[in-house]
Amino acid sequence: MPEQTAFTVRSGDVTRWSQTLIPTLREAPAEAESPSHVLMLRAGYIRKLGAGIYDYLPLATRVLSKVSNIVRQEMNAAGASELLLPVLLPTELYAGTKRDVDYGELLFKIHDRKNASYALGPTHEEPITELVKGSVTSYKQLPVNLYQIQTKFRDEARPRSGLLRGREFIMKDAYSFHTAVEGPGGLNETYDAMYTAYSNIFRRCGLSFVPVEAESGPIGGSASHEFMVTCESGEDTILRCPVSGYAANVEKCEIGARPRGTFNEPPTGELTEVHTPNLPGIDEVGKFMKVKPDRMLKSIVFEIKGSEGSRDQGTGKARWALAVVRGDHDVNEGKVKIAVRAITGDEKATVALADEKAARAAGFAIGYVSPRTVNSVPGTVLLVDNDASGGGFWASGSDKPDHHVKHFNWRREVGAALDDASKVCVVDVRNAIVGDPSPRSEGAKLEAAKGIEVGHIFKLGTKYSEAMGFEVLLADQQRKPVIMGCYGIGVSRTMAATVEQNHDADGIRWPMPIAPYHVIITLLRVDEEGPKTTAMEIAKKLAAIGLDVLIDDRDERPGVKFKDADLIGVPIRLTVADKALAVGAVEFKVRGAAEGANGGGKGTLCPLADVVSWCAQAARDGGLA
Repeated sequence: MPEQTAFTVRSGDVTRWSQTLIPTLREAPAEAESPSHVLMLRAGYIRKLGAGIYDYLPLATRVLSKVSNIVRQEMNAAGASELLLPVLLPTELYAGTKRDVDYGELLFKIHDRKNASYALGPTHEEPITELVKGSVTSYKQLPVNLYQIQTKFRDEARPRSGLLRGREFIMKDAYSFHTAVEGPGGLNETYDAMYTAYSNIFRRCGLSFVPVEAESGPIGGSASHEFMVTCESGEDTILRCPVSGYAANVEKCEIGARPRGTFNEPPTGELTEVHTPNLPGIDEVGKFMKVKPDRMLKSIVFEIKGSEGSRDQGTGKARWALAVVRGDHDVNEGKVKIAVRAITGDEKATVALADEKAARAAGFAIGYVSPRTVNSVPGTVLLVDNDASGGGFWASGSDKPDHHVKHFNWRREVGAALDDASKVCVVDVRNAIVGDPSPRSEGAKLEAAKGIEVGHIFKLGTKYSEAMGFEVLLADQQRKPVIMGCYGIGVSRTMAATVEQNHDADGIRWPMPIAPYHVIITLLRVDEEGPKTTAMEIAKKLAAIGLDVLIDDRDERPGVKFKDADLIGVPIRLTVADKALAVGAVEFKVRGAAEGANGGGKGTLCPLADVVSWCAQAARDGGLA
């Protein structure tokens, strides 16, 4: 066999269908809705054990193994080292970080016979920090990047979409430790290496993906990127600039320059109060008042916590942030935080949606708040989105339960506070939407795409090292908190996302690099030794060059075998039948190949002498290295 046809240093596998477990179904259970959930159940990859809990059957295990091997190769090449941490975590690990509070009911908690409290790890920032803290004392031992491939747990209230939103899942998580952000060995260097490694991983898996700027969520940290598999059935919205290539999720997406109005335009009429009882949302209020949502002001109250903790109203410092957007827009908490830090000058200030009871006690009529409360509630800063500034007709809350007002006018209602830059700021505080100006290319408009998150990388900074007291002695003999990064890939989620992106009416269409088998040999006559011998000889030759082969030796009708072959998604099908064998050939078919292409349509007769070279070429064309 020519050396150039070999794909790997190992031989491929040969498996007989009759000796493994592939329980295909004609119909999926009624609860299965997403394509990956339906097809992986029907094709015998997974079986439901409980809500959000699935068995991985042999086909799925093979795919997971191939994804994991690609992950390992790229992580190792980027300088990371693999380890394995416990699933069962003592909850006292969260004492410093308080992430058990942040996760809330998503965190699985259990108690042992001695009533000690444990959690089933959703991620492993705390245990890895504890491990490295006990092992590293000098800057000379850093940087280090450690990763694992491990089962994780999240107590989802409503698991859905099979492996896309489960309570148990397989994840690769990595954590890097540094003494600096910039320079050789710094966080930025490793972050860039992980960005490249992730791009390599998803490219090698045969996926179409987009890296997008993202918020860090409950893990925390500063900069972060999500890696999104693009597909119509995706659960996340990505906003992209078609000119610059800039992409971000809705929570992170910036908006290009927008015009802002002045606060000095004349009123459109006398301020008129309208009784609006029992109307649960802004759309219902608008219909009742005969006002379109884009002419209403939505005012959302946030509580500010600075570097010294919660602010006291009596100090005169900012305790509340009131974000005002148009009624047809949504406030963006991340942007509110950025604006609060700018207006207060406190770079460590955080914001969170105000506790309703505390906000009411401070003087906010929650659900009916107007921008006027910047004058009535001490310690309030007012953040007005560009689109909500200016004149024209406005309706807003009235600061009185069950009432709104028409003809709200900024200058008349808010007054001199509008001229105080320490109290009022016009700034981007809303989620971006399709058609907004691109932040990276003048004149371009943001477009939307759907995607599924399969990877996420974070610059954590010192969030965890400070909380857990992890410092190292630097060259100048000063002790400083270690700087961290975090890098996660959903391995089982990647498998499901691949199916979401690669399927048709007949079943799954696996990319060649992660297909459970590269070739399926379909035997039409299992009661004759000649075809069986030929199939096994072909399988061994293909395995010798590194291709994995499944022989369908079941005593089933040809139609059933062909449908199952398409359903499970093996890329290359060879059919061993009497008619083809009589002319020294087998039928060669590439899953999803176009009519007229080699192996497309109903397939092509391939001479037995050329089977290995044809399959090798098809595998290379499919991305198998």
